[in-house]
Amino acid sequence: METDRCAVKRRHDLIPNLLELLKGYMKFEKETLTRVIEARAKATQAAGIKERIKAESQLTDSLLKLFAVVENYPELKSSKSLLDLQEEVRTTENQIAFARQFYNDISTKYNIYQRVFPSSIVAKIFGFREAVLFETENETRKVPSLKLTL
Repeated sequence: METDRCAVKRRHDLIPNLLELLKGYMKFEKETLTRVIEARAKATQAAGIKERIKAESQLTDSLLKLFAVVENYPELKSSKSLLDLQEEVRTTENQIAFARQFYNDISTKYNIYQRVFPSSIVAKIFGFREAVLFETENETRKVPSLKLTL
């Protein structure tokens, strides 16, 4: 779980740098930039696993849309800063995906143990609750493609 927190925090920290870099190029795409800013704010303030899952999913969706819009700006293709930042985001997204899968694997095992005898008795006595899985929608399960080539 610590790896997940670090990767998510890293993604949250990278987003302002990405947006600042893109603001100069994308003067007419304020709505897209605003959506990313709002999604990041929701994700950093999310309390509870269900709210966090929803907020992180929205953030991923808004980043995917942002990178799709970036494809329309050829002058960005030559920006070394953007390419470096995209690589950082891609690496971070891969770490988050790995941590999410690890969390889901452990949570699934935990949920199974609660249903199987004799551990089901202990789970009922102590009031253990089922763990919530960190599921995303089909579109957000894919690692975002950050290539800027046509």
